[in-house]
Amino acid sequence: MKSLLHLMKVLIFLCLLLAGLNQPASSSQTAQTNEQKARRVLDKMIAALGGQAYLTLQDSYSEGRYGRFHNEVMAASNVFFRYWKWPDQERYEVTEQRDVVYIFVGDREYEVIYRGSTELNPQKDDNVRQALLRRRHSLDTVLRTWLNAPGTILLDEGQTVGESRMAEKITIINANNDAVTLLVSTDNYLPVEKIFSVRDPQTRDRDEEVEIYGNWRMVQGVNTPYSTQIKRNGALLRTESLSTITYNTHPPDSYFSPSAGLIKHASK
Repeated sequence: MKSLLHLMKVLIFLCLLLAGLNQPASSSQTAQTNEQKARRVLDKMIAALGGQAYLTLQDSYSEGRYGRFHNEVMAASNVFFRYWKWPDQERYEVTEQRDVVYIFVGDREYEVIYRGSTELNPQKDDNVRQALLRRRHSLDTVLRTWLNAPGTILLDEGQTVGESRMAEKITIINANNDAVTLLVSTDNYLPVEKIFSVRDPQTRDRDEEVEIYGNWRMVQGVNTPYSTQIKRNGALLRTESLSTITYNTHPPDSYFSPSAGLIKHASK
């Protein structure tokens, strides 16, 4: 049902645009006005995130703790150490010893342990598939790549409630007909939720994933959520809580090379 409603919204928007070719300007102006309104909300959100400081970030280093849930019950929890480099590189170290590492390069994920590195197969491991999908729909990717790309459509879907807060609902559809919906707080214009849906390759059902942001703090001119929750089809899947984050630390390229293996970090 959600997929059908989304398709209907896209078709309505496209019909308004096409109608402007052969009918009075009012139809095309309606679509244009809607897109302009959506753009204004997104511009305010980017300004609230830090404006150019946010848009020109090159990398970050963060530490914190994650929780993984199954049937709303915590199944695992541990510390993490994360290096991220725009646009598509990430090193995610877990455990206090930092001896289990996940490296993302583009659309590939690798696991690195003391025995060496192994490329993980998204067709055999659904957790890998979901992690890669999450990266393709990340807030950074949507705002820094999708937003100004040719063929992108913006839809203002009016006001709604997200996490008990009034929010503007904006949907961004790229040229590949992939969509992300953002709930943007009407109070401070920071994102409250990010929503996308994809079809499960096994069941053929559409899964909806929601990323919820909270505990915002200004770090080096960039507004940063220190608390993130991920839900799939309404069920809590994962939480992350930051203890520290720094931007533009310029980690060496070797940190994102699976062949480099484990890295011996200096003791604190």
